[in-house]
Amino acid sequence: MAKYKNIYVAATSQHVGKTTSTLGLTSCFMQSGIKVGYCKPVGQKFLDFDTLRVDKDTVLFSDLIGFTMIPEIHSPIIFGPGATEKFLDHPNPSDLANAIIHASNVLTEENELVIFEGTGHPGVGSVADLSNAKVASLVDAGVVMVVEGGIGSTIDMLNMTTALFREENVPFLGVIINKVIPDKVDKIHHYVGRWLKKKSIPLLGLVPYEKTLAYPLIRTVAEAVHGVVTYNMDYIDNKVENILAGSLIDLKELKGSQDNLLVVATRSMNDAIKKIEVMAEHNGIKNCPLSGIVATGDGQMDKHTIKYLEANNLPLIRTELDTYGAVLRISKIEVKINRSTPWKVKMAIDMIHNNIDIGNLLTQI
Repeated sequence: MAKYKNIYVAATSQHVGKTTSTLGLTSCFMQSGIKVGYCKPVGQKFLDFDTLRVDKDTVLFSDLIGFTMIPEIHSPIIFGPGATEKFLDHPNPSDLANAIIHASNVLTEENELVIFEGTGHPGVGSVADLSNAKVASLVDAGVVMVVEGGIGSTIDMLNMTTALFREENVPFLGVIINKVIPDKVDKIHHYVGRWLKKKSIPLLGLVPYEKTLAYPLIRTVAEAVHGVVTYNMDYIDNKVENILAGSLIDLKELKGSQDNLLVVATRSMNDAIKKIEVMAEHNGIKNCPLSGIVATGDGQMDKHTIKYLEANNLPLIRTELDTYGAVLRISKIEVKINRSTPWKVKMAIDMIHNNIDIGNLLTQI
């Protein structure tokens, strides 16, 4: 049934925007009336979903496209904890390759176009002879490379990471430059575009940096600080835009967002809440400026604080970390788009739709 060449979405490194780009491309193809199949050939992080074990991203795309998840088709290989050692002790490269080829054959037969999402940087999986480039070759796909916005560093990363695909004779369908500072779009387009033109690689577009895609959820914060949500569990999908640490509460931050996360020692939380209430009242802030609270260390809350939590539906995370340790862990959170962030999914789709030349990509396949 295949009408178009398969597409493999890779990236120069982790957290550059593979899933964001794959989401947007898949949605754009579907809006064009194309029947699209999805596969994450090699995954690293998995979910036990009902009775299935699949890569996390597969669950997200199952919701978008509307397919019933079949692990051996949509998420055939998962390198979870211990998988590397297991493979080195008992190598089975042909079995792994055949599993991926089988998945590709089934999806290609059922769909007009199949989009494969890579994992990590291009070299991930090499220990089992399943680097991103090798997998792209196995599924007979052309590669769309996603790279973070810049000039010199972007060109350096592209030159290094595209080498693996050139070794496997994988054709390049184009490059997406992601997370571009808006006032640098024209300059990056000029210089990186000129370099890509010399390499005969199409520049599909530049996607501006959107800070809200980097906002974590309360549930993610709880995981990061090894905490327990003890109040308002139903609101753990609240997003976090900014962190208020301890008693350092800035009026500008209170005015600027309703998605502040208060991280404070439990023994100081009562005073911090009262301070926020006073500042809000004196400055005409009608809505609660917090999306959640992380209470660190030991201590007790008074009735006034509990009432404040309940009145504003604020999830409270208790952690044994101190305030500095909690803020440090939260600042290191790597945010992934998932089914708990539908607003991010929509934003990712819109950003690709508005900034990437889908027509140009279709001419390549």
